[in-house]
Amino acid sequence: MPEGHTVHRTANQFNALFAGKPLKIDSPQGRFSAGAAQVSGRLLNMAFAVGKQLFLAFDGGLFVRIHLGIYGKWRWYEGATLKQALAEAPIGQVRARFYTSDAMADLRGPTVCEVIYAEEMARVRDQLGPDPLNSDESGSELQRFIARVQGSKQPIGILLMDQSVISGVGNVYRAELLFRAGVDPYLPGSALSSEQLRSIWKDAVGLMRVGVATGFMITREELFEADPEKAERNFVYKREGQPCRVCNQEVSIAIMQARKLYWCNNCQR
Repeated sequence: MPEGHTVHRTANQFNALFAGKPLKIDSPQGRFSAGAAQVSGRLLNMAFAVGKQLFLAFDGGLFVRIHLGIYGKWRWYEGATLKQALAEAPIGQVRARFYTSDAMADLRGPTVCEVIYAEEMARVRDQLGPDPLNSDESGSELQRFIARVQGSKQPIGILLMDQSVISGVGNVYRAELLFRAGVDPYLPGSALSSEQLRSIWKDAVGLMRVGVATGFMITREELFEADPEKAERNFVYKREGQPCRVCNQEVSIAIMQARKLYWCNNCQR
C-alpha cells in the first residue's frame, strides 16, 4: 500500500497537469460510470492529499475521493504515450480515466473511488489523523498527534499505523521513525513524553518531504544525495536477521496487528 508521500506526489502531478482546466472523466471498466458522469467536464480547482487519501476538488462543490488501498495504481500518459493510449483499448481494468487533450491518468484497482459533496469531504477529513506533510506553522497538527498518542495505552507501533492518529505513515516509515527515535515499538503511547513525540513528528515531516521530492522512502541521511534506486535506503525495514547498522545486534522481526514489525532490541529500549 502506498504511504503518504506517494499520494502527495500524485496530488502534485494532478495539479501540474490538470488544475484550472475542465477535466474529462470516464470509466472504461464501468464501475465508476455514474460518478464520472457527475464530474466530467467540470473545472478541477485543485488536488490535495490527506495521508493516503487523494481528493480532487471540482467546481460545484463536488469532490472525487480516491484511496488506492493495497492494489490501486496510477498510470500516466503524455505526448506520444498519450496518443498511443487513446488509439488503443485500455490496458487492464481501468476504474477511472482522467484526461485533457494534453495528458491522461488511468486509475486501476482502488479501494475507494467515489464522488462526494463538501460536507462528506469535511467529515472524512475530520476522521483522519494529522498529516506530517500538511504540518502547519501554528503547531496544531503536532498537538493533535501528541494528544491522540498520549491518550492511548496501545503500543506506539500500532498507533503510528492508525490513520486516525497520524495520516500517511505506513509500515516502512513506522519502522524507521521508531528506530531513529530509539523508541521500543511496544511502549504504550501514554508512556511517551511530549518531547519524544515532538521529535518523531518532526522526523516524519522531514523524511516524508524527502519522499515527496524523490519518490523514494529514504531514511538514512547520508543517502539523501545518493542514487536512491541503488542504495540500501533504510535502517531496519526488511533487514530482519541482519546486523543493525548502528550497534551490529541482529535486527528483530515480529507480527503486530497482522503486519511485519522490524526493530533493534538494543537501540530501541
